[in-house]
Amino acid sequence: MNRQLRSLCLAAVAATAAVAALAQDAYPSKPITMVVPFPPGGVADTVGRPVAEAMGKHLNQTVVVVNRGGAGGGIGMAQVAKAAPDGYTMLMALSSVVVLPEADKILNRAPMFELNQLLPIARITADPTVLVVRADSPWKTYADFIAHARANPSRITFGSSGNYGTMHVPMEQLKSATSTFMLHVPYTGAGPALLGLLSGQIDAVASGPASVAGQIKAGKMRALAHWGEGRLALLPDVPSFKELGVPISYSQWSGIFVPAGTPPDVVTKLREAARAATRDERTIQVMTTAGTSFQFQDAPEFDRFVKDDASTMLKVVKQIGRVN
Repeated sequence: MNRQLRSLCLAAVAATAAVAALAQDAYPSKPITMVVPFPPGGVADTVGRPVAEAMGKHLNQTVVVVNRGGAGGGIGMAQVAKAAPDGYTMLMALSSVVVLPEADKILNRAPMFELNQLLPIARITADPTVLVVRADSPWKTYADFIAHARANPSRITFGSSGNYGTMHVPMEQLKSATSTFMLHVPYTGAGPALLGLLSGQIDAVASGPASVAGQIKAGKMRALAHWGEGRLALLPDVPSFKELGVPISYSQWSGIFVPAGTPPDVVTKLREAARAATRDERTIQVMTTAGTSFQFQDAPEFDRFVKDDASTMLKVVKQIGRVN
């Protein structure tokens, strides 16, 4: 009888282990949410949607993009940072993810999230920011623009996705490097800021190429300079600030994160899916049409990149100081 009971117990343990193994292998067994922490129309949304579709194809599961804007991206980022670490919530972040926690500290408020609450999966893009004005503006060149800024302090307005965001920080760099004063107008995301430029509410924006390439080609916007190195393949006639004698640079990168504590086997599957997305021919075509390209980094390299960028941006944020 004891032997029979022991056999039954062993069988039950084996069955439980088998079920657990099957459950583990079943990931993902339901749709995955990719949080884009900005309204539609910005870089994170432009990159996130085709990447989500391609990742879903690789994972054989739907990846649903959810726009969760507000606080310069902080609300959506915090949502993912505090989500269950089960692999069913991802974040498509921009480089502002390394800035916002430090900005909160400068503003003497509790950070909405800490960077160590997020685990890097993959970097997707890394494009230099571009200074853009309307095509009907009086400034044909960067020289025209900066001369007007110097002659008319606080008369030029520029929009952004929010305080300390990826459209705000580079403009503060420009103001500091040129000793000029321009008025910052924060919006709820890049999309609304670009609409503000097109409608004449503001004079300029600093944006990733993917968000403005179509408007530039359509003759509605004009690029004056960019924060990268050398010339851009997409905008070969647009000089870099360094080329113009202004020693500033800024990269608006995008990358995928999950909550810290996500199981290693789930992380591995998401890393594989992200890599597969950057090799998907249809996704490459969509990204190229949007005016950007993949600059993929797998998790280990991306993790080092994020830490280095966080260190650099901490100095920039301290230089900007408190913004009301």
